[in-house]
Amino acid sequence: MIEIDGITKSYDGNVVVNDVSMTIEPRTVTVIVGTSGSGKTTLLRMINRLVEPTAGTIRLDGEDNRSMPGFELRRRIGYAIQGHGLFPHRTVAQNIATVPVLLGWDKARIDAKVAELLTLFQLDPAAFASRFPHELSGGQQQRVGVARALAAEPNVLLMDEPFGALDPIIRAKAQANLLAIQRVLGTTIVLVTHDMDEAFHLAHKIAVMDKGALVQYGKPAELVKDPATEFVQTLIGTSERPFRLLSIDTAANAVEPGAADGQPVMETVSQRDALSELLWSGRAALPVAAADGRILGRVTLEGLTRRAAKPQ
Repeated sequence: MIEIDGITKSYDGNVVVNDVSMTIEPRTVTVIVGTSGSGKTTLLRMINRLVEPTAGTIRLDGEDNRSMPGFELRRRIGYAIQGHGLFPHRTVAQNIATVPVLLGWDKARIDAKVAELLTLFQLDPAAFASRFPHELSGGQQQRVGVARALAAEPNVLLMDEPFGALDPIIRAKAQANLLAIQRVLGTTIVLVTHDMDEAFHLAHKIAVMDKGALVQYGKPAELVKDPATEFVQTLIGTSERPFRLLSIDTAANAVEPGAADGQPVMETVSQRDALSELLWSGRAALPVAAADGRILGRVTLEGLTRRAAKPQ
């Protein structure tokens, strides 16, 4: 658990983060959003003390993050940034091993962790461990950057615009990969982005920053259904609001009785994805399947359109 209590940061009298308080639950993904200059990156960096607060306290599982030297704290917290930040003259394996080496892990443990993470990120250790960053694609470099951040088995992973430099297709794959890894490892992730689609796709909860202040903090559905300020409403987007409503719930919760022809959609896909499939295929209904293949019913174009128009 991360408790941010009355955190303020000023530079020469200019307040960039203003009395922010929020609690981040363990094993969740929290996304901090806001326009440029809203204070979101500064807030993130105060968690691992890359930036020291002017006032307030941040506690990790009840422990003040100032109770140890900053370099020790940062070895306990994963940190991944846009553009991956890999060391160009170190191999993939050496990059991933950076913090475990600093922590004094033995070679066998380090080698096992490197192999485990490369496998987890779908990079064959035999093929990738000895490569250098310039020999990797942008998406592969980003995966190695996140693997390095997770190598010392941190409970917390901080991410600052981690996918901003990737093209849309690779970016979507990287996001899906991150969610899968988070479910496996149970890591608490705090991620900064300016991309609301990314926020709604990844977050259990979203924190909206505006001019240094936290203006709303809640589940994606809460922001869509009840935006706290005009700024939050603008950030969500009036025209995008119907699709936001569909992106935060699954097809399972929109199932209607009845049959439909064609390839079923899985119950776990978002209602937005189900609607997209209906529109692209030009059909009025699609069957919905459970993980074991059972057909649960159907989703319809009419039903999903009605849900988009009115919060459930």
